[in-house]
Amino acid sequence: MAKEVTNREDNYSLWYNNLVVKADLAETSAVRGCMVIKPYGYAIWEKMQHQLDSMFKATGHVNAYFPLFIPKSFLSREAEHVEGFAKECAVVTHHRLMKDPNGSGVVVDPDAKLEEELVVRPTSETIIWNTYKNWIKSYRDLPILCNQWANVVRWEMRTRLFLRTAEFLWQEGHTAHATAAEAIAETEKMVGVYADFARNYMALPVVVGHKSEGERFAGALDTLCIEAMMQDGKALQAGTSHFLGQNFAKAFDVQFANKEGGLDYVWATSWGVSTRLMGALIMAHSDNNGLVLPPALAPIQVVMVPIYKGEEELAKMREYMQKVGDELAALGISYKIDDRDNVRSGFKFAEWELKGVPVRLTIGQRDIDAGVVELARRDTLEKGAVQREGLAAHIKDLLDKIQKNIYDKALAFRDSQTRKVDTWEEFKVEIEKGGFLLCHWDGSKETEAKIQEETKATIRCIPIDSYVVEESGKCIYTGKPSARRVIFARSY
Repeated sequence: MAKEVTNREDNYSLWYNNLVVKADLAETSAVRGCMVIKPYGYAIWEKMQHQLDSMFKATGHVNAYFPLFIPKSFLSREAEHVEGFAKECAVVTHHRLMKDPNGSGVVVDPDAKLEEELVVRPTSETIIWNTYKNWIKSYRDLPILCNQWANVVRWEMRTRLFLRTAEFLWQEGHTAHATAAEAIAETEKMVGVYADFARNYMALPVVVGHKSEGERFAGALDTLCIEAMMQDGKALQAGTSHFLGQNFAKAFDVQFANKEGGLDYVWATSWGVSTRLMGALIMAHSDNNGLVLPPALAPIQVVMVPIYKGEEELAKMREYMQKVGDELAALGISYKIDDRDNVRSGFKFAEWELKGVPVRLTIGQRDIDAGVVELARRDTLEKGAVQREGLAAHIKDLLDKIQKNIYDKALAFRDSQTRKVDTWEEFKVEIEKGGFLLCHWDGSKETEAKIQEETKATIRCIPIDSYVVEESGKCIYTGKPSARRVIFARSY
């Protein structure tokens, strides 16, 4: 089978695009900047969605759904928020088409202009807080812990499948609280949920930290994030959790009667992850042979390929493999029997390797006679014979080892590409090599903006659980005092 994917070392961007398309994850659509998520790609997203949804519900959250369209006037209520999203908004101005009187096509009906233009949601804080005003009257109505699974539109000019598209899928949590302390605790709890999911399901070692003021979500008082490193040394923001203070409650006049009998504005949070996680999963683990999927998120964890001659032998193989499949299913392991008779086994091996299936079993009549199967690991590409007896239990244990190995490899890479930098001249050299640079910074938006302008590097986060370096030093750019190091990197 011809090589499917460009070498990662030759052209990282093309390698990524090849993988997304060749592995049947997604493709570009007829709508500029939008993508079609294909069944195999969507199956991975579904596993992410199912796991995250379970984690949200375990922490007391419930799902709801809010409108796709937001009155334009709502966005103007919170000045910083609208400024942050104004350039990305898609706006609906009319509600009807008509036959073109000068041709055979259709045109916008000029008599169907909306009284108020509608924005296709870039995020839902405004429509949700306008709704919460009707739900919240007393402290007894709090907290509200809502999440919605939805799509959003942010009109990106430069797009890349999964990483940055005009429309994408995500979840957005929006919670309301009686006190600032409760809202801050919620913000911290949810970034912890994201970190748990990234590490234990995506096998993605992430750094939890605060965003700098210049990188915060528009309208937030504080933004917590999880930052990951891709195999080209660039950072990718994988999830965010925002403490919104009372900004949106004041913008939409959401007050409640507190326990003391007075009126107070509600305290808010919002938090979200998107199909950008698919991009992170691909770029953090995959290789020149294709996807490398952590077993926890692989739609198919084990694929079985029969080696046979003739229909009679194939029928025996199917029966034999089905028994193996039943044993795997009993242990909660997903499997597929690839018994297609129109492609060669070598093609099947390459295809499932490309799609990142963690374990491949090859079974022929000689294997059956010897009481063994050939097992190949996707993460290391190792293969060898294993005993048929106890096979399902062996695979269950192996999947755990593969999950851990994928994480450990990504962690070792991240650590190897993280280093301290103390001078501006050194910074300009080191940033060209990629990775995370631990540097002192004077805390000003102006300094961060100048560093970004000159090097395209930004402060990814002020770390709170990894690479926490609280020590006195001098800002790499201005020489002003600094109490701790932050993470600078170039990013997606």
